[in-house]
Amino acid sequence: MKKIKENQIKGITLIALVITIIVLLILAGISISMLSGDNRIT
Repeated sequence: MKKIKENQIKGITLIALVITIIVLLILAGISISMLSGDNRIT
């Protein structure tokens, strides 16, 4: 029983980590495109 719960917790934390990294990459991409694109922030 304990092994199943530990694996589920590890899986959830791994998924949360991946989602967090993806969100940060998207935000970084948006920020970079705003700063260096045609419609850049003045």
